[in-house]
Amino acid sequence: MGPPRSKKRRPTFRRLLKTSGVKLDNKLKNRQQKQTVTAKKQRKEQKRLRQAVKGAVTAMPPPSLETYCPRPDEEEEEDFLDTLPTDMLEDDDLRQMSTMAQRASFVTRDLSSCAPVHSGKKRSSEVMRGYEKVPRKLARTEQKEVIHLLPIKDKRGLIPQSIQRAVPQQVEDEEEEEEEEDAAEEMDHLENEGAALSMEALTPAEKEQHRSQKIQEKKLHIAALGSAVISDPISNVKRVKELRGMLMEADPSVAVTVRKLVMVSLMEIFKDVAPTYRIRPLTEEEKSTKVKKETHQLREFEEVLVSQYKFYLEDLEQTIKDWKQQKKKRRQAVNLGSYAGLAAVAVRCLSELLLAMPHFNFHNNIIVLLVPLMNDPDRKVSDMCCDAFRKLFLQDKLGAASLATVRVISGLVRSLNYNVRPEVLRTLLSLRIKEVKKDIEDTKPTKKFMNHKEKKKNLSRMQRKWKKAEEKLDKELLEAEASESKEHKLKLHTETLNMVFLVYFRILKKAHRSVLLPAVLEGLANFAHLINLEFFDDLLNVLQNHIQSGDLSNQESLHCIQTVFTILSGQGDVLNIDPLTFYQHLYKMLPRLHAGKSNDDIIIVLRCLDAMLTRRRKQVTLQRAMAFVKRLSTISLQLLPDASVGILAATRAALHSFPKCDFLLDNEIQGSGFYLPELDDPEHCNAQNTALWELHTLRRHYHPVVRLFAGHLCRGAPSEGSAALSVELSRRAPVELFWDYSFKDMTFNPPVDKPPTKKKDQFVIGEALLDAELQKQIDKVLHTHTQTQL
Repeated sequence: MGPPRSKKRRPTFRRLLKTSGVKLDNKLKNRQQKQTVTAKKQRKEQKRLRQAVKGAVTAMPPPSLETYCPRPDEEEEEDFLDTLPTDMLEDDDLRQMSTMAQRASFVTRDLSSCAPVHSGKKRSSEVMRGYEKVPRKLARTEQKEVIHLLPIKDKRGLIPQSIQRAVPQQVEDEEEEEEEEDAAEEMDHLENEGAALSMEALTPAEKEQHRSQKIQEKKLHIAALGSAVISDPISNVKRVKELRGMLMEADPSVAVTVRKLVMVSLMEIFKDVAPTYRIRPLTEEEKSTKVKKETHQLREFEEVLVSQYKFYLEDLEQTIKDWKQQKKKRRQAVNLGSYAGLAAVAVRCLSELLLAMPHFNFHNNIIVLLVPLMNDPDRKVSDMCCDAFRKLFLQDKLGAASLATVRVISGLVRSLNYNVRPEVLRTLLSLRIKEVKKDIEDTKPTKKFMNHKEKKKNLSRMQRKWKKAEEKLDKELLEAEASESKEHKLKLHTETLNMVFLVYFRILKKAHRSVLLPAVLEGLANFAHLINLEFFDDLLNVLQNHIQSGDLSNQESLHCIQTVFTILSGQGDVLNIDPLTFYQHLYKMLPRLHAGKSNDDIIIVLRCLDAMLTRRRKQVTLQRAMAFVKRLSTISLQLLPDASVGILAATRAALHSFPKCDFLLDNEIQGSGFYLPELDDPEHCNAQNTALWELHTLRRHYHPVVRLFAGHLCRGAPSEGSAALSVELSRRAPVELFWDYSFKDMTFNPPVDKPPTKKKDQFVIGEALLDAELQKQIDKVLHTHTQTQL
């Protein structure tokens, strides 16, 4: 009778077919998970053993494998002892020696016992036992994946077929690499300690020479690695890992310099090597599909590049965190004083990557890392980050990066309870939300498609058929151009604008007394034309309350006025509102403008005058316009030349908008009463009863352009004729003229000519008299005088 038959039946082919793919995948995953857990346990035990014997291995020198060979003298001595007669020993001594030979504990005991025996003469067995103590790596069991094949039919029936394929263990490899890196760091630390001891014996000049030589070697090594990666990125992308390992330079004499060089070099390498698209992880189907050799190499290159780029960003982030925490790590080669320089280089690298690679992976992570640094107490780091985001807003045409940045800024302002620097909010002024319509017009299709009625009316049946195929092809070509649609761009810009106004309105409501109010008012004045009509009434009331409270500075009040009139000149022109109070506030503030170097308020005043007088000339009375013209000519006497040019240009625009203001150029009185220059109400100051006498004073100004504008206005600001301005001056706006003749550097613009040098008259002795008789008498007297002396 044969062996008992196993109760567990072999699965038939029909049963294998009934087994679902999900079940097989689950079995495979469970098997792989078990293997992973067991391998992890083995690695932990191995690590524990290494840590246990690490001290013993480093303390004692490595055992030698030399076998013990007795000297000739010793061999003769042993032979002589063997030939000695044993009868000379006593019985007790022989008995004791025999028992000791049976135990042999003093020969076979370990070296770590209490009393060393023959420590200078190690046996080969003891040497091997010492090597046995050194931990070794466990044998790695490969994970295998079972793939079922088509069955084979035999006499006995169907025989299922399957093969096993090894699964790469990436996690184990990474952990082993980390362990090897830790061991390498420890060995480097020991070597550096020995090098430090040897460096102490050198003189300062020798130390400096040794340091410069070492830096030069590191530079050559960095240059060689970078050139290899840039010349052939796909083949040499693994060199990036070697270059990134130099960020952990442990030599204290060159650690800071080498790390800075490696940071900048890696930044340039990634900017040059990274593709112009975002790399996504491969799916399981794509991994299992057979591809060409070139495609496989490209995939490996992309995978290594993304992983090394991620590790590089983590290194930069860790450098900044170490600088912020001011905590020295164990075995750190960089002192606390050098953290600031390393952090500044790391911030610079992140800023460059933010601008150069907005399309690549981890761009949002860079934004999240750099936005809090905009509010950093270090002015250098803060300005660097603010400038980077301004450039990002200006170059971002689509709006995705701008939206991500504005969201993070909004969260930062709210989390810090509005205690941030005003420069953080002023970066939002660089957003390209104003240019939405222009961008959309540039990207919309130029070809117009015909509708069904037009086709049926103008085309035959065959032509309609061809037209349908042609339009289908044109639509596919438009989709292949990768140009973003109008709806998508409008959606991004709308969300960005909502986040910006959410930040502004929160500050106006909850923190209106903070230092952020000027930046908020400036931002509202910049984006006021995009505010929804539903918020106009509430916003006007809030701004009016702020101005009437008297807590605002001149610049803040001017921003409020600019916001109001920007709203009313855009969508708010449909509202029936007379902002007389805001006219009074501006008229009252004009004499208070700063007349020194910091005349930045003039730009806001010029923009307000353009929105209040020129664009709203139909809603402004003549009395109000004449009062503003008179006050503008008065303040132009006390300002710098660039501000005087801008104010006179605004006065010229007001005279063109209100031709009846030429009454001010005449001495006749147009009504009753006297001009009241101290009255702050432009409607009741009787400006029609005065004259622009300030223009005659400005005609003798030292600046040539001011003299030119003053003479032009005195003649009524004609558009044609000899008194008209040149085309370059007449077609430029007041703000542009202000910037053209700016005195920002406190230098004359245009430069003043040097005064001509006057030569003194020299009297020449000779026949200078016209009367001949008088000349003869003089010569006679002189001749006789000389003779008497002789």
